Amino acid sequence: MLRDSIKAAQISAMKAGDKPRLAAVRLILAKIKDRDIELRTAKDVPDDDALVIDILQKMVKQRRESIQLFDEGGRPERAAEEKAELEVIEEFLPAQMSEEETKAAIETIKTETGASGMKDMGKVMAELKARHGTQLDMGKASGWVKQALA
Repeated sequence: MLRDSIKAAQISAMKAGDKPRLAAVRLILAKIKDRDIELRTAKDVPDDDALVIDILQKMVKQRRESIQLFDEGGRPERAAEEKAELEVIEEFLPAQMSEEETKAAIETIKTETGASGMKDMGKVMAELKARHGTQLDMGKASGWVKQALA
């Protein structure tokens, strides 16, 4: 399980004395704990690995946005900190699909669902997320789906 590998990474970072890595792993574990607390009252609890992957994907998106803003704001030292955290977070994500693989999956879904125009975008996006949600950045995939349906 992904949660166990993150906890193991925390222990190894503690033993190695790698403070930046330890801080990033602790951030991940804190986000997971927050989500666990939110889900205590939920009726449907998602699969544990899917939950952790969702959290990691959101953290990656936040880090990328922060890096861009820090670079634009002339704060390279803060951008470097965010990049270091981003690298640690991405270690735990499953291998991401390439652009070509994603476009091929979109075409497959498009033909299977009979999607022909922008009115079918929601249907294609829902199927894409159901099949490959953990393996791709849905923000980028959205643009590719628009291209395919245009």
